[in-house]
Amino acid sequence: MQNLSDAELGQLAADVKRLGGELGFDKLGIAEASLEADERRLERWLALGRHGTMAYMARHGRKRAHPAELVPGTVRVISARTSYWPAAATDAFAVLADPGRGYIARYALGRDYHKVLRRRLQRLADAISERSGEFGYRVFVDSGPVLEKALARDAGLGWIGKHTNLLDRDGSWFLLGELYTDLPLPTDAPVAERCGSCRACLDVCPTQAIVAPYEVDARRCISYLTIELRGSIPEELRPAIGNRIFGCDDCQLFCPWNKFARPTSAGDFAVRHGLDGAGLVELFAWSEPEWLEHTAGSALRRPGYESWLRNIAVALGNAPADERIVAALVARSDHPSSVVREHVAWALARQRDAATRAAKSANSVTPEAPSRP
Repeated sequence: MQNLSDAELGQLAADVKRLGGELGFDKLGIAEASLEADERRLERWLALGRHGTMAYMARHGRKRAHPAELVPGTVRVISARTSYWPAAATDAFAVLADPGRGYIARYALGRDYHKVLRRRLQRLADAISERSGEFGYRVFVDSGPVLEKALARDAGLGWIGKHTNLLDRDGSWFLLGELYTDLPLPTDAPVAERCGSCRACLDVCPTQAIVAPYEVDARRCISYLTIELRGSIPEELRPAIGNRIFGCDDCQLFCPWNKFARPTSAGDFAVRHGLDGAGLVELFAWSEPEWLEHTAGSALRRPGYESWLRNIAVALGNAPADERIVAALVARSDHPSSVVREHVAWALARQRDAATRAAKSANSVTPEAPSRP
């Protein structure tokens, strides 16, 4: 790395932000590599067991909050965000209101964001090296022990809302990536926190996973249950999952700030394979080769095919009584996976109960007396 003057570093920081915009990022900021207060919050969260089975959250010790220990020489973090809200997608509220369709978190409807953002950040690093000479850096996109939301907050990209997502005046429908660097660039100032007295995200969470403002118990979070958790979903939480088969957006959908969100202009996040509101029975019928074909290059690959079937079985169990659903579940009742079989059995029992309730309701209706001629 060349020895750059303060003026040259200031110009380079301005160039980084301009280049980031040209590469498709909505906003970039620069933060110091120091997160002691966030480290204490992380340690408390881990001590309470709120990370569930995500053992990787407890690995690497101090490195999450001390970037220079993860990547030696790091003195700054360039944090970048990009919008992903797909304007052309089927209305999210309409899908959630239709128990026959599967809801997929909006970020997962297009290409895998890890690859998209990593490619952009690498191009940014290449552009920086053309201006500064060779320098030390490492790209992260949800790919290492990084406290990305805290770094983005410190870089002025928004504040951390009560739902623990990064939030700005133009909403929260964006993804984050980082460039750890040894360039001592001038840093940006954090923005003011503007959640105020609002508690919409806490009140709307289907499983009450937001246990207090700024505190989430992942063990109750639908995103964790449908993506990160392997094995059996706790039975008491299954009804609240509704028709959400991959992730959950409720805390963002009901956030007042997202009224001001701008849709993405990136084709990478456009809906693929009609997954913005596909029928549950149709999705449940996919063979593994079909699932692999329809999820190629997608974040939907993360939980695996077994969990995909598990999640849809739960959604089918939460749907109103329907002979087509029963037939679809019966067809999977002898699946090789014990996890799938368990959730299919649960869903079939729910369908039988729903059919019984529907029949009792129909029989309890008093027919109207015929009118006199």
